[in-house]
Amino acid sequence: MTGLQDMVRALRSVTKAEAVALINRDGAIVASDLPDGVSQETFSIMCAAILGAGMTAATELRHSAPHRVLLESRDQRGVGWRYVRQLHVAAASQTPHRTPRPSNVR
Repeated sequence: MTGLQDMVRALRSVTKAEAVALINRDGAIVASDLPDGVSQETFSIMCAAILGAGMTAATELRHSAPHRVLLESRDQRGVGWRYVRQLHVAAASQTPHRTPRPSNVR
């Protein structure tokens, strides 16, 4: 296990996050601690795309690139992405009540 992997696991444990990953700008996983059944590839690519979209929107408006992007929904307190020195740090907060996803939704 690498030092980065140890740090990601510790971050997930300390913050009680549902998932934590370090992702490069292209969406490749550098280190992660994701729940069973979560596709690392899909999770990392979508996280990179969301932060990239936020960066593009901000720069189009002539603002500096965002340092953080946060999503919230009824069943999720927050999924956040932070840009730190060429890496995206993605963390999903733990949900208090998780509604099972229908089997026909992927």
